[in-house]
Amino acid sequence: MATIEPLRKDIEHPGEIKKHSGALRLWHWLNLLVITGSLLTVLLNSTLFDVKSNTRYVQQQLQESGVSLSSAQAKGVAIGLEDQVWAIHIYVGYALAALFVFRLIAEFFQPGRQRFFSRLKSAYRTYRTRSQKSTLALHDLTVKSLYLFFYLLLGIMTLTGLSMAFDQELGISKATSHSIKEFHGFCMYLILIFIVLHIVGVLLAERKESKGIVSDMINGGKS
Repeated sequence: MATIEPLRKDIEHPGEIKKHSGALRLWHWLNLLVITGSLLTVLLNSTLFDVKSNTRYVQQQLQESGVSLSSAQAKGVAIGLEDQVWAIHIYVGYALAALFVFRLIAEFFQPGRQRFFSRLKSAYRTYRTRSQKSTLALHDLTVKSLYLFFYLLLGIMTLTGLSMAFDQELGISKATSHSIKEFHGFCMYLILIFIVLHIVGVLLAERKESKGIVSDMINGGKS
């Protein structure tokens, strides 16, 4: 599990602790809230607002009250409840898209050594110059590569989500929209896997030589 632990110290400058700009810290925590909200809406619709379960529930409750309702009518009510949650999911998706754009713009205003791609290139360069034998350098490059994968997933989630939200305006067919939805859901599971790895990695790092990595993401990191 060591390869998923973030490094607090800069490999090329061992005496320095990695810094996090205010924009990056703001994005990080807002992104956490938005992704959590998005996942909660998915969880709600797969449990409390599941159409099949609620169809039976609505029909049963109304029958006990002396109101007769067909299965199709009860299903219509259940779908309506589900759609309300999906509406919230869409708005949360807009927030995620806005944060993704914010992250792209913030990258250009980051101090040179704090830019993600600068850090990624630095990690790759360090790995190569150390004859590819440094476990620490490989560790850092692996972590940076996982973050790059996460950013790519966020971009895909943003694009697929917006294409579904505006499928009619974009002239996307129902069949294509369904395929996009399936891919969107698949990427969501990949993001869940990344989040679990990220949390586990941070917890492990806090218990070892990178203690203080969470506080650094709050106060920016102090040498």
